[in-house]
Amino acid sequence: MLHFDDIVFGPITSRRLGSSLGVNILPSKGKLCNFDCVYCECGWNKDGVSDRRFPSLDEVEAAFEARIPHLAAEGVNVDSITFSGNGEPTLNPSFPEIIDLVLRYRDRYYPSAKISVLSNATMLDRADVFNALRKVDNPILKIDASSDQLISLINRPQGAYRLERVLENLVRMEGRFILQTMFLRSPEFDTADSRSLEDWREIVRRLKPREVMVYTIDRETPDKSLGKYSVEEMAEFVRPLVDEGFNVQIRG
Repeated sequence: MLHFDDIVFGPITSRRLGSSLGVNILPSKGKLCNFDCVYCECGWNKDGVSDRRFPSLDEVEAAFEARIPHLAAEGVNVDSITFSGNGEPTLNPSFPEIIDLVLRYRDRYYPSAKISVLSNATMLDRADVFNALRKVDNPILKIDASSDQLISLINRPQGAYRLERVLENLVRMEGRFILQTMFLRSPEFDTADSRSLEDWREIVRRLKPREVMVYTIDRETPDKSLGKYSVEEMAEFVRPLVDEGFNVQIRG
């Protein structure tokens, strides 16, 4: 399974974001997330319990100061400074302050780079997290399935979760975000069966995101029973939305 030991890592080539400089503000020695997705490249939550300490704001600043000026001086290209790492980045209590810090470094050293945050959108109830995500260029917010039942099988929320509440918060984003959806199947579920797929399209129509990013399995997954979809299949899934004018990106 993929794991990130450093606060700042890369840049790596991302199939969605180009040359991406990663930011991990989660525990360095273990995964910490309020989802336990069957496809997570970091593995199961139970395998990452050895470290529960979030990097502090000062530690993040030290990591950026040690890395960003040198990358810029060497002429290393960075298209996106991307929050991902070992779990859900918005769980870090200092997430809003860290966003402000990274924006300052971006503006000074990589003014053309985008700030991207990969998030499951569960923390949008918190006003400070909501406002921080409104500041970044690419809030990439995940909705993998169109019902609480499917989400319980795919994302396996750790604690209370209600899809309708998440959707209400996403409506408040006023379309200023990228909706990210993973299409996959297993012996237990299929996110692209006809009913689930049409319900998902209705969610897209309701949220009106500025972009829809659909993709499928690309790396090793903890659940070995999962099956992926082809680019051609996903193109058919989203064709009605494309015909309606939605900006849809497909990544195999």
